[in-house]
Amino acid sequence: MENVIAVATKLGYLNVPENTLIELSALNRHPKHKTVIITTGSQGEPMSALYRMAFSGHKQVEVGPGDQIVIAASPIPGNENSVYRMINELFKKGAEVVYDRLADIHASGHACQEELKIILALTRPKYFMPVHGEHRHLVKHSEMAQSMGIDPKNIFIGEIGKVLEISAKGARFSGTVPSGNILIDGLSVGDVGSVVLRDRKHLAQDGLIAIIITMDSSSGQLMANPEIVTRGFVYVKESEDMMCEFKNTAKAALDRCAQEGVHDWTTLKSAVKKDVSNLIYAKTKRSPMILPIITEI
Repeated sequence: MENVIAVATKLGYLNVPENTLIELSALNRHPKHKTVIITTGSQGEPMSALYRMAFSGHKQVEVGPGDQIVIAASPIPGNENSVYRMINELFKKGAEVVYDRLADIHASGHACQEELKIILALTRPKYFMPVHGEHRHLVKHSEMAQSMGIDPKNIFIGEIGKVLEISAKGARFSGTVPSGNILIDGLSVGDVGSVVLRDRKHLAQDGLIAIIITMDSSSGQLMANPEIVTRGFVYVKESEDMMCEFKNTAKAALDRCAQEGVHDWTTLKSAVKKDVSNLIYAKTKRSPMILPIITEI
């Protein structure tokens, strides 16, 4: 924003009288009724200045009664919750907030069709690839380019990861490259796969139940009743009866496998997991992650 103002002033689009612009550090030396802050944050971006002001996270500006805040933008689809949460916080601080639902004050940062046509007329490109916006916007932009005389064969509507190859022979789509979000987990960059994310989501929503089974290494017999350890599922001290049912169900599954002569660990774990999972869902309508652990002694 500072760069835009500097360039616009240098090119003569803005005529700012001397001593009108002040540094943010000098804000407290001027009366409130004589100052206006032009700030980022119209879309409720968590790191933007206005968002930090709303949630008392800004080091130099504190919003309070008597302040009037004008948000000259409409929320982009998908940003509504963040924008209105920020507006609510500003109201809680006693500020007067003027936003799109109260007044027609939207100031678009996008060029209109006639301006786009001027750019096409000035540059007269042989190849054209519209960018920015959703797919419907790209299609409409390409249709407008066709109306300006650009050959439809020379118009490319791309997708994330799709490669546009440009050479002396022309332009064409040529394959794809890996794309999308890169997840950073500690020192690991991009190593968190979909399976790990699915497991973390499962744990966050329904919790974990570990069933610890102790067996005799020589005979394969159960040496003690299974132990249940839970995390993020229920408070064990208030659900002892339920825990006993889980233990009994796990023991019954193991006894059934013993009668059938099954000693394979994978099969034992699968039987315990299936029976306990069915019982938990019948009682709670929840599906926590169940982790059977077999220890031989």
